[in-house]
Amino acid sequence: MVRRIQRNPESSRDDYERTALRVTGFAFYLLVIGLTVTSLFNLWTGHTPETTLWGVIISLISIAIMWILVHWKRKIGKQLNSAAILADAECTMVCIYMSLVLLISSGIYELTKFAYMDILGTLGLAYLSFKEGHECFEKAKGNGYCSCEVE
Repeated sequence: MVRRIQRNPESSRDDYERTALRVTGFAFYLLVIGLTVTSLFNLWTGHTPETTLWGVIISLISIAIMWILVHWKRKIGKQLNSAAILADAECTMVCIYMSLVLLISSGIYELTKFAYMDILGTLGLAYLSFKEGHECFEKAKGNGYCSCEVE
């Protein structure tokens, strides 16, 4: 993407990018279905995790790595004056928000064993995934780059 932007800084979205956005949007919608079905199943059966310690660990690692990525994407995006790379940095911020939801829900469950915290966290991830899937399809329709900020 960086090479393409350097060669054509004012280029518009091409078919390849639109297809990639649709595939990504579809994947987000599949994730929403999986997360929602799992949450409802766990609610129906009363299933709770034995531990959410790994959720805490994975989310902390994810937040640290994603924060570094955001920093570098913003820096490079500003240097290249690239709306696409800056928008991608905002999309990475959504990954941080999702990791924060995982961290909070897993942390609260691990500390309190509150039976519904894991389900609430999963539904929070489903909500953010739905918003991102919708954003991908909206971007695929338009000609400009828009950010993926969570409203």
